[in-house]
Amino acid sequence: MSQNSNQIPLESDAEDDAYVLDPKAIAAILFAVDRGDQAQLSALMDPLHAADIADLLEQINSYDRRRLVELYDREFDGEILSELDESLREEIISVLRPDVLAEAVRELESDDVVDIVEDLDEPQQEAILDVLEDADRVAVEQALAFPEDSAGRLMQREIAWAPEHWNVGQCIDYLREAEELPEQFYHVILVDPKMRPVGNVTLGRIMSSRREVPLKNIVEEVFQSIPVTQDEEDVAYAFNQYHLISAPVVDEDDRLVGVITIDDAMAVLDEEHEEDILRLAGVGESSLTDTVSETARQRFPWLGVNLLTAILASVVIALFEGTIEKYVALAVLMPIVASMGGNAGTQSLTVAVRAIATKDLTGANVWRVIRREVLTGLVNGLAFALVMGLVGVLWFGSLDLGYIIAAAMVINLVVAGLAGTVVPILMEKIGVDPALASGTFVTTVTDVVGFFVFLGLAAMVLA
Repeated sequence: MSQNSNQIPLESDAEDDAYVLDPKAIAAILFAVDRGDQAQLSALMDPLHAADIADLLEQINSYDRRRLVELYDREFDGEILSELDESLREEIISVLRPDVLAEAVRELESDDVVDIVEDLDEPQQEAILDVLEDADRVAVEQALAFPEDSAGRLMQREIAWAPEHWNVGQCIDYLREAEELPEQFYHVILVDPKMRPVGNVTLGRIMSSRREVPLKNIVEEVFQSIPVTQDEEDVAYAFNQYHLISAPVVDEDDRLVGVITIDDAMAVLDEEHEEDILRLAGVGESSLTDTVSETARQRFPWLGVNLLTAILASVVIALFEGTIEKYVALAVLMPIVASMGGNAGTQSLTVAVRAIATKDLTGANVWRVIRREVLTGLVNGLAFALVMGLVGVLWFGSLDLGYIIAAAMVINLVVAGLAGTVVPILMEKIGVDPALASGTFVTTVTDVVGFFVFLGLAAMVLA
């Protein structure tokens, strides 16, 4: 996308150093759209990065979005589609004229085309595939044949490779003369006569070495190939764990079929982190552009589960209805025990889910982590037991009530540390996403245990 000095202003958010489009700039763009002034719209949009244009399209309403895309027309960059939220791609593609769509998509690397196409309905998939050149279409269709969320979907087919017996001079001459090279690449992949990757050579080492130096003498020490069917989460983990910049992708015969670069791997990592955060809150995959009905439908199931667990906690409270009627102070204090347990459980849960996602929590250290969380709960429980014991005595003038809430606080925080660690581990073992399901069950455990212990001790001691 062209650059010039008439940059649209970006404003800084002082709290997180993020940059967003200035509202005045958005207003100016929409004013140009209202006037149907294509020249002014292009002048305002051209300096923007594709990611900023994608953000702009996500921020405005559907009516303005359609008019903007129709007026922007041939200036529309394929990178914008790549940067757009998945929920909006279908809408934008349906607005673009076929010739504009064709020009936009042809500019993209094969992995970006796959990323766009895989989430579309079949008619729109065909609309994009039909505008690709034959070789590109075959590459995209082959990628789509691989399992969803696999390395085969993530890789790009454009590869910079060289025979392992070449020297630096031969490689440089090849790179200068080759017509089909990736738009951006970091390594030249060395292959044996059977097209099996045997090493990576960085462009920096190639350019700084003498022409007669064999390429195999300057390969990187760390080299990792990725099976084409490997899950993309494991791919992202490998990049993060081994500090990879790019990695060759191999088929079942270990032959080179593609390459994955760090930007794609980190995008997967970011998506997984975002997904875990949303699932911990029970909202699943959502977008600011989702309709009310879509948002309600996504949130309803787990709100329903929460309702059932809340009823279960209420049943426990009902078992001690007579005790609560005699001692009104119990109704005042019991939410404190449950709330403290819930917060402590969420803390342990968050640590455990993150450790599972990053593969830091394994069979080798699971018991040590569980023991740490339980002991942490015990230490914090004892500290807050002292505080609440004093509150019980000073507020209600009852030494027994102070003992009861102190004991309940210790027990519930210990249980919270245990549940917050064990529940996500068990969920992961049975194949359920721990980020999605664990929060509800941990909260249920701390509520039920907190109410039962507090009210049960009260019934025994105060009766």
